[in-house]
Amino acid sequence: MAYDKFTKLTSTVVPLPIENVDTDQIIPARFLKATKREGFGDNLFRDWRYNGDDTPKEDFVLNNPIYSGKILVGGKNFGSGSSREHAAWAVYDYGFRCVVSSFFADIFKNNCLNIGVLPVQISPEFLNEIFEAVYADPKTELVIDLEAQTITLPSSGAQESFDINGYKKGNMLNGFDDIDYLQNMKGEIEVFTESRPF
Repeated sequence: MAYDKFTKLTSTVVPLPIENVDTDQIIPARFLKATKREGFGDNLFRDWRYNGDDTPKEDFVLNNPIYSGKILVGGKNFGSGSSREHAAWAVYDYGFRCVVSSFFADIFKNNCLNIGVLPVQISPEFLNEIFEAVYADPKTELVIDLEAQTITLPSSGAQESFDINGYKKGNMLNGFDDIDYLQNMKGEIEVFTESRPF
């Protein structure tokens, strides 16, 4: 399933300075029955967002109107726990295109890259600087440049580089998932196949 190309993203952010956020908190197990990617955003952080009677919890950041944007900034060890890809689906379906943290669980990180969510790992010091800036001014923006592999906090000029697998980077720049990538190579595959003796 193709997704929008990711080249450069400038956005305000949603701060979630909680460490060890696991995938069951991101999307509780009772919502994993669906097999399509749509609709999971409604239940992103469901048990943190809503009370038992489905009324919003006013103290949770996603219910606070002063914070919005396409970038979620989380605490250390974001996406730990089980390997459910639905967690990445929920993040994407809610509208986030980038998650920033000082450390990601590997499986969650790869699941994000497979569907068009860019996980940006930065130093703990820079992460704290971002949280401080956002709490001082909720209109604070971050600039994520995938081509240059940089994340910038314009309000202070602070910037760091981040790593990303070259294949996944190419796919995100083109808006490809793995199937799209192969389909885009159809011509080359056919030429190669025809050149092989059988």
